[in-house]
Amino acid sequence: MKWCCNQAKGIKLIEPNLNISQSYIQLAESSIGTMNRERKMNIVFSISAGYYSMYYSLYAILTAIGIKCEIHQCTLKFMEEFLSDFYNKEDINAIYDAFKLRNTAQYYVDKILDEKDINKMIKNAPEFVAKSKNILSSINEKMIKDIRNRFKALYKI
Repeated sequence: MKWCCNQAKGIKLIEPNLNISQSYIQLAESSIGTMNRERKMNIVFSISAGYYSMYYSLYAILTAIGIKCEIHQCTLKFMEEFLSDFYNKEDINAIYDAFKLRNTAQYYVDKILDEKDINKMIKNAPEFVAKSKNILSSINEKMIKDIRNRFKALYKI
């Protein structure tokens, strides 16, 4: 996490923004549609859209909290360290697995993708987005302040 905080596009505190947060939720929902449409036509696009649906819904929460990060691995680490009251271990594993699957599908075209992994991600993506939407609707000012304060204290921001 310390490394993530020291990168130009790494984790930064910004002003919370619910309007932008809702835009990320819309992107997440749109990506679920793309994932489902592309499943039979272009599995790489389907996998990518599935991962991004999860990522966008997570990023909606970060934006509502007032966190900006352009490095996906750092965003996932932030989730693991600061949002474990909201996301359980299965949720965290689901987005990490989707991240790895998307990287394999997009950057290692010679690798054979495991159908079980694809089906698992396609099942997990809508559930993850739904959970993120619930988190977003239930998070309050005190929770946001607590997360921001823990982050500031740990990383001397």
